[in-house]
Amino acid sequence: MKLLITGSNGLLGQKLVALLRRQPLVQLVATSRGANKLAELYPEVRFVSLDVTDRAQVERVLAQEKPTHLVHTAAMTQVDECELNQEACWLQNVTAVEYLVAACEQQGTHLLHLSTDFIFSGEEGPLTEDATPAPVNFYGESKLAAERVVQVCRVPWTILRTVLVYGAAHDYGRTNIVLWVRDSLRAGQKINVVDDQLRTPTLAEDLAQGCWLAAQRNATGIYHLSGRELLTPYQMALQVADFFQLDKSLLVRVDASTFSQPAKRPARTGFIITKAERELSYQPHSFQEGIALLARQTEAA
Repeated sequence: MKLLITGSNGLLGQKLVALLRRQPLVQLVATSRGANKLAELYPEVRFVSLDVTDRAQVERVLAQEKPTHLVHTAAMTQVDECELNQEACWLQNVTAVEYLVAACEQQGTHLLHLSTDFIFSGEEGPLTEDATPAPVNFYGESKLAAERVVQVCRVPWTILRTVLVYGAAHDYGRTNIVLWVRDSLRAGQKINVVDDQLRTPTLAEDLAQGCWLAAQRNATGIYHLSGRELLTPYQMALQVADFFQLDKSLLVRVDASTFSQPAKRPARTGFIITKAERELSYQPHSFQEGIALLARQTEAA
């Protein structure tokens, strides 16, 4: 198997590289826009610079590498930025997918595409794979449009949807709920945390494992990959504070109306992962185990 990853500098991309470089039967190609952030960590991994919004580059790289499988993780995922810069969002999240689909069709490459719970309205959850999408923001609209592009491609395809991914990554500017809560409380800062949104938070290592299980099995169709526990961000923050023995009184319980954000968030999502457990043998960590893993990775750093 020759597997190409887009977005290898991102959180999921980094976890996929870390996992797949150890697989003896995988010829791995990491690609991302700009310089390779993992060059010092994994000098043995082949890296090719690739801007997925450049059609000619996409065609050239896939023709050159001829991967059997492509895991597409690159996307514009900052929800408010997508709302404010819709043209850039569409280019990165939809047009780029059209280019990748066309190139995969030329090379006969199995496309595994990452998607999101934000394609749903938030009126109910947790959700199965056959729930009806109805996005409430532009990011969700773009990711749903990309799914529809993937679903009509003429090569094997897999859509892997996920929820609120958290993890520690090398030279990675963005934070996540676990690190944000830990670092804020350590600094003695009061933070507002919403308690009226429900999610099934996903450890980045678990998501990478789910992607690999799907690729290994040549699984096709739609799979929901997340944690099992349905939690509000406030409940997550309480667990983080408890784990690191920090002051929970600094956590201010609020509802989403407290924040004035450009993009609306779905109130209740979360996934039912029975299909992935049954068909892929997907077994995610508990949220507590995920916090412990992050602690080991970041405290040792």
